[in-house]
Amino acid sequence: QVQLVESGGGLVKDGGSLRLSCTASGHTSTNNDFMGWFRQAPGKEREHVATRWFTTGSTHYGDSVKGRFTFSGDNVKSPVYLEMNNLKPEDTAVYYCAARFGGTVWFGSNWYKLESNYPYWGQGTPVTVSS
Repeated sequence: QVQLVESGGGLVKDGGSLRLSCTASGHTSTNNDFMGWFRQAPGKEREHVATRWFTTGSTHYGDSVKGRFTFSGDNVKSPVYLEMNNLKPEDTAVYYCAARFGGTVWFGSNWYKLESNYPYWGQGTPVTVSS
């Protein structure tokens, strides 16, 4: 059974930093794996944050986090991380790790934002940024 476990969330002040981690287990690595981070703020829809397609090494970020957040991790066999710097109150949300290990993927425009491309999801870790 595939499991994704996030950690690292917490309370931080405006302008501060946090590092989230996500560890996958119970999966089999393929040559078409990718992992991503999404977030959901209270009363809002879930939003894409960052995704790395390990096959090519390409990384995609949401517009609201570009230049502040960094995805690190080179494969699904080790933890991946989301380094979050210069945090703002609007970054307050529950952050979810998501993954796909192989299979048929729709690689159309903005494919990394499509939640249906990620069969596996973690339980989420909350991040609160105080002003």
